[in-house]
Order: sequence, then structure tokens, then C-alpha cells
Amino acid sequence: MIYFRNVSLSFLDKQLFDKINWTIYPKGRIGLVGDNGTGKTTLFRAILDQAHLDAGFIDIPDRKQKKIGYLPQDLVELEATGLIEYLRKKSGITDLEESIRELEQKISHVKPNTHEYSELTRHYADATAEFSARDGYAFEARAKQILKGFGFRESDFAKTCDLFSGGWKMRILLTAILLEQPDIMLLDEPTNHLDTESMEWLESYLKDYPGTILVVSHDHFFLDKIATQIAELATCRIHIYKGNYTYYLSEKDRRMEALKKEMELQKAQIKKIEEFVERFRYKASKAAQVQSRVKMLEKFKDIKLEGNARSVVMRFPEGKKSVKEVVKVVDLGHSYGDLTVFSGLNFSLFRGDKVAFVGVNGSGKSTLSRLLSLSEQPAAGVVKYGDGVNMAFFSQESSQNLNYANTIWEEINSVPTTACDQTKRNLLGAFLFSGDDIFKSVGILSGGEKSRLALLKIMLLDTNFLVLDEPTNHLDIKTKDIFQNALINYSGTVAIVSHDRYFLDHLVNKVFELKDGKIFDYPGNYSYFIEKRSQNAADTTAKNNRGETALDKTLTLKDKKRIEAEERNRLSKIRSTLKKELVAVEGKIATLEARKAAHEKSLCDPETHRNSVKIKELQIDFKTVENDLENAYHIWTELTCKLEETDPAGAA
Repeated sequence: MIYFRNVSLSFLDKQLFDKINWTIYPKGRIGLVGDNGTGKTTLFRAILDQAHLDAGFIDIPDRKQKKIGYLPQDLVELEATGLIEYLRKKSGITDLEESIRELEQKISHVKPNTHEYSELTRHYADATAEFSARDGYAFEARAKQILKGFGFRESDFAKTCDLFSGGWKMRILLTAILLEQPDIMLLDEPTNHLDTESMEWLESYLKDYPGTILVVSHDHFFLDKIATQIAELATCRIHIYKGNYTYYLSEKDRRMEALKKEMELQKAQIKKIEEFVERFRYKASKAAQVQSRVKMLEKFKDIKLEGNARSVVMRFPEGKKSVKEVVKVVDLGHSYGDLTVFSGLNFSLFRGDKVAFVGVNGSGKSTLSRLLSLSEQPAAGVVKYGDGVNMAFFSQESSQNLNYANTIWEEINSVPTTACDQTKRNLLGAFLFSGDDIFKSVGILSGGEKSRLALLKIMLLDTNFLVLDEPTNHLDIKTKDIFQNALINYSGTVAIVSHDRYFLDHLVNKVFELKDGKIFDYPGNYSYFIEKRSQNAADTTAKNNRGETALDKTLTLKDKKRIEAEERNRLSKIRSTLKKELVAVEGKIATLEARKAAHEKSLCDPETHRNSVKIKELQIDFKTVENDLENAYHIWTELTCKLEETDPAGAA
């Protein structure tokens, strides 16, 4: 249990917590969410007793006996200790082993059948029991299992911790926390430094974890799979939603609408009471009633709405239409010294494609993005652009895209764009640059701010092909959603590397997986890719289990041809059905557009305005027609996209 009682905390002139009362029960699975700067990390520090509260207290019964594991958001430095040795030490196994050896030494020098001997053997029994309970005898095997889950290779186990990069150090620390098996786990953005495979492994590991988990994350899928309760930190208070992140989003909207209705009702009641008080204030016969209503006014509680979501809409400039085949990759290969990243890659990206490149860390995703953007030359093969392709590249290395000598405003104005100053300022605000921030030097910005600025510059360019390498790493959830909508509505082609599965799932129509130096394509969104990948893995396992003879191979080739023919027939039937639906929708659109034009004509006729009943009916029907027309347009777009997806040639 963790008890928050009237917890208040301010930082300089900003209040973070205001009389927070909250009880976290054992085995809770809580996702802590809130806008940037609301105090989520500070809340973790307060639980760890590292933040001095202004008022109230946080109580953890038997705190000294409870183990609390904390993964900070910021990168950590690790000592030059062997990887396995560090994990033994960090998880407490080393201390236990030393304690057991020390007790064995003492027992060997004490006479049996004495009080001291009995005490030492009792402590020894307790220590060995704890060592066994913590699976100390199988510690190294368990440690390697978790490390492999996070993408470490066998060759990494002999390295010292200081030799790993920042992201891998965070994985080491997370491994140590899991091995320690704490009673309470505080994870601050644990997925920031994980690839999708590692995230899936972590989700599986935490699913049956016996302790309490509090996690801060911007990963929609991760929170959906881990959290059974969402705690939102907003308006200096904690608001509880009993469900996962998807439930929280819908329930929050419902609560907001209910709160708005309550506020409107309260305003109407207050206005009515105030009118009564004002009307009869000076009538002696109504004095008691007036006083009664004044007291009623004092009892009304002030209803506060949470900060409104940003209404900023981002749109890419409408670029010139490119040729159908935007980029063609032929026999592409790359290496660094003796390390071959990949070889023999062959694929094409077509106009309107939104493609995700996925794979474990080190599979070559960022390398491929640099080759696609022509910012790096391949060791073998070619990357060929079609005519009229205007490409923009977002690199994780923001120094490639920014002039550090400029101010933010100067950097934005260096972009060749038709956007006006107000549009630029709106975008700056959406990307968390407001007020005098725009006059800061680019050189003094944090890594996250530089990444956001580089992304903003791309949004101002006239492009029809985007190559994006981890563009969402430093975006909060609101900004990320706005950016995602902009990409969804982008008419050009997108090639994106990202570990944000929810972001990819709602954006891409193809997934290219880099694996073992080769590329495998999946025609669908991220969920489809996961489903097919799991199915392929299961098929491979089953095939390996039963063995494969020469006859099996022959049958497989025949089956493959049959399956391909069946697939062509299936797609043909789907296309035929979609075309019929498309004709029907186009007919409906024509009818609705004609009705809308007729209504517009009638509403412009002075004769119509003389009949109030008729004009009211027209306005109601006009609104209905507009809504029906918007839905018809949406259906037409969906059908057209599906028709394009089922075209084996990828034609528009």
C-alpha cells in the first residue's frame, strides 16, 4: 500500500500538487499520465522520499522492509564492472553471497551446542532460504534470459557496463530492477530506449508480475497491455480511471462532457437565484427568502475544467504530385568495416505509400533511412528516385538539419516556404516553443527541443516524399497525435522508422521488417505485421518439429503456386465488390450534392425567408445533407484506398 494524504508541493512559483489524496493498493498496475511539466517524475521522487513536500505525507507501511525499484527517465552512468557482475551486485545477490560466506566462516570457528552457534546457524538458515527464494542458484541463467529479451547478444555478457551506449545502459538498469524483483516498481518512460521486440518481451514479462507497478509512458500500446488503472495528474490533482489507456481516453471525454453540462446547469441556477436576490433585495417581506438564497449561492462549488486540449491543426503543404514509383532500391547493401549490416535488398515505394521499417536494434533501420535519403552512399546497389520527387529527411542526429548559430525564429525563416508568420508561430506553439522561446539560440536547446525544431522545419517544406527516423521520440502525447494526423492527411509518400507501435498502427499501410540482413514486406498496418510474424514463427516451429523431407519441399512449391492463384482470385473478387460499392457511393454523393445545391439556392431566395417554418425545415435538412455528404466522402476515400491496396501492381 502507498498512502497519499493531503500531499502538496510547489516548485518556485508553480504548484505541482494540491492536497492529493490517493491510495495505491498492492499488485496495482497503474499508468501515470499527464501533460509535460505536471510533475509525474516529481511524484516518483516523492514516493522515493527524495522530494521535500510542502504539506501532507506519503506513507508506505513497513517501508524499510519493502524493496522499491526505480528506473529514471534520464540516462545513467554505470561503473566499469562486468555486466553479469554488476547485475549480481545491483540486485543484491552479491551481498547475500558475501553474507552466507561470512556466516560459514564464523560458524566454522564456533563450538557446537552453544548459544552463539545456534544464533549463527539461524542467521545462516535465513540467508540461504532468502538466496534460494530469490533464485540465486539460477541467477546467471535468469539474468542472461532477461538480457536476451532486451536484445543483448551472447558476446555482450563479457563486456563491462561503461562500454555500452546510453540506451543500452538504461536496459541494463531495467534488467537489474527486474532481477531484484522489488515490491514496488517505478518505471519512468521505460520504452524510450527499447525496440518493438524488446517492448513486447517486457510486456509479456510484466503481465504476471506479483508486485505493484507504476509506469509513466507515452506508448499507447504499452499502457493498454500493462495498466489496469490510469492515474492522470492534472490541475494539481490525481484523477483515477479504472481501466487501460484506451478506456481512459473515452472515459475522460465522457467525464468532460458531463462536467460541461453540470457547469452550464450550475450557471443557470446561479443566474436564476441572483435575479431573485436582486429583485427582492429591498423588500422586507422577502428578507428571509433572500437570505436563504444568498446562503445557497455560497454553497455552490467552483467547477474547474481541465486545460483544454490544443486545437492546433498541422498540415503539410500540398506538394507537387510525384510519379507512381517514388523510389526503387536494387541489390542494396551496406557495411561498416567487417560488419555487414544488410545486403541484396530489393523493393520499391509507390506514391501514397506510408511504410514502416522495423526490426531489432542494430538491424540497420537508421542506416537504411540514411541511404534512402541519399545522405549516405551505399556499399553496394543503388537507390533511384523517380521524376519530380522532392524529399525531406528527419534524422535522429538533429545537427544535420539545424544551424546552431541561428535563433529558433531565424531557423524557421530560413526554410523556403509559403507559410505566413502566424502559421509559423502556431506550429512553434504546437511544438512547445512559445513566447520569447523563439528568440533562443538553437545551440543552447536540449536534444529534444532540437529534434522538435528539425521536425517543424520539415513540416514547412514543399515535399512529396518524407524519410523519418524516430520522429516521435521527444513529442508529448498531444503533439504526437497532432503530428500523426498531419502525416495521415499527407498526400505524399512516407518511409518511417519508429518504435511507437500505436503511432505506426494508425499511420502505415505497409511494414518492411529488417531481419538477418534481409528485408521482408507485410502489406498491412503494424497489427497485421505482428499477427503474420507470429503466424510465420508458429509455422516455422511446427515445420521444424515434424521435420521436412524432399517430398515436403516439392509439395510446398506446388502449394505455393496454388495459394498464389487462390490469392489472385480472392483479390479479384474483393476488387469487384469494392468497385460496385464505389459506384453506389459515387451515385449517392451526386444525389446529395444536387440536394445541397438546391437547398443553397432556396436559402438564398428572399421568398424563403418570409416563411420561418420553411426556412427552419430547410436549415435542418441542409445540415443533415452536409453530414451525410461528409460521411459519403469518407466512405469513398476508404473504398478508394482499399481498392489501391488490392491492386497487385500498386496502381492508383
